[in-house]
Amino acid sequence: MRRRDFITLLGGAMASSVSWPLAAHAQERVRRIGVLMNTLSDEPEAQARVAAFLQGLQEVGWSVGRNLRIETRWGGGDNARLRKGAVELVALNPDVILAGTGGTVTPIQEVSRTMPIVFAQAIDPVGAGNIETLARPNTNATGFLQFEYSLSAKWLELLKELMPQVKRVGVLRDPGNAAGIGQWAVIQAAAQPLNIELSTVDLRTASDIERGITTFARISDGGLIAVVSARGQVHRELIATLVARHRLPVVYPYRFFVASGGLISYGPDLVSQYRRAAGYVDRILKGEKPADLPVQAPTKYELVINLKTAKALGLEVPPMLLARADEVIE
Repeated sequence: MRRRDFITLLGGAMASSVSWPLAAHAQERVRRIGVLMNTLSDEPEAQARVAAFLQGLQEVGWSVGRNLRIETRWGGGDNARLRKGAVELVALNPDVILAGTGGTVTPIQEVSRTMPIVFAQAIDPVGAGNIETLARPNTNATGFLQFEYSLSAKWLELLKELMPQVKRVGVLRDPGNAAGIGQWAVIQAAAQPLNIELSTVDLRTASDIERGITTFARISDGGLIAVVSARGQVHRELIATLVARHRLPVVYPYRFFVASGGLISYGPDLVSQYRRAAGYVDRILKGEKPADLPVQAPTKYELVINLKTAKALGLEVPPMLLARADEVIE
């Protein structure tokens, strides 16, 4: 969903409340939802996710301006801003908070262990201490998994299929992200039997990214894996520019990287995850407890290949890989 569509959806939701009689407004209780996202507010993909969440709420009878109020805070990949947003949202005492990622749950729980939370794309909520078990969270949080750590090995396998000669792989990751540690460990285990040398490219700052990718590109027969991180999304335009300049193949976790020129991605349909999260928020608003709602796994994974980018890199995509793709961009 483009930014214009996002604004139209919000505007329509607001406008729809005007047509309701004043008596109906007086009788209907307005509920408040907090939304905490660890991306930039003008990030198109983040807007599409929030729009899908709002659409999901509308489908079950909730309307911004009539019986619903939304308060949103954006972390922008900065931990201090994320913590500040969590404090501000809890202070507003909403009925429930949508936590965009698993990493946004912890700052909220550090402020309140009673505020209901629904996360849309967590990786390891049990390991992070956000919930007790997937089947029965037994805390103030529940929601939807993004994927299991084992998926990280798939990214390395895809890179090897595309580049059988690959000897060196750089992993684009945020060392301060706990989930990044788990992804790195799985990739390390998968690299050993393939005799692939791994290194990391730090995503802390733009200068770190430029220095790391430039250094990695000096030796041939190398490829990159971009693991899941908010900073990877925030700096995606810089990453795209650098890998194109140095002609480096990259495997990404999300489709939107490939739609904007990346080589290949494998991961869940995150926009649909936010629509599903609206269903859990609806159930909590109607009286159910996060502690009793099981954490759910993704229902769809997408393999997307950009043939134009492959040709620009001089790579021939194996027919078997093309046959498995959910989408091929030409």
